[in-house]
Amino acid sequence: MISDEMAYREYLEGREESADILVDRYGDALTYYINGYIHDIHESEDLMIEAFARVFAKERPIDGKGSFRAYLYKTARNLTIRHTQKHKLWFLHLDEVDFELPSEELVETRLLQNEREKCLYEAMAKLKTEYREALYLVSIEEMSYSEAGKILGKSEQQMTNLVHRGKKSLRKILEQGGFSYADE
Repeated sequence: MISDEMAYREYLEGREESADILVDRYGDALTYYINGYIHDIHESEDLMIEAFARVFAKERPIDGKGSFRAYLYKTARNLTIRHTQKHKLWFLHLDEVDFELPSEELVETRLLQNEREKCLYEAMAKLKTEYREALYLVSIEEMSYSEAGKILGKSEQQMTNLVHRGKKSLRKILEQGGFSYADE
């Protein structure tokens, strides 16, 4: 599989199909990430397209593994923040992100999983915005601390602290709701 950075370089060298690889790889996840901010899937798709357009329109130095994705998400985040300021929306709605289990799962398992996810997202909605963003990028998007830090404008150590504090706060909220939080 071609790396993100290689696909980006190939696109800059004139291979337009390399852009399709990157859009296929990150388009849906980026749309859901943006939708967590603005709670409008159609507007999220437009902002996702605009983020890719900005990244592809001007050559940027991409220096190492994970840098393209971090740069793309940071671009999308900045566009989204401007959009929310323009439209006076100020919070992240993680409860609208859908996760589907494979179809072979039992109905009872699916219901239990959906209930757990609902409780998790309700608890995450109670977190401070910076904790919620850090946990979303690291836990749900599976980004490294360094990569997520580039998006949020934080150092790797600051991200480590945010994720730790976010997990601690999330644990407390879940325990107050009657759930036990299993340490990793």
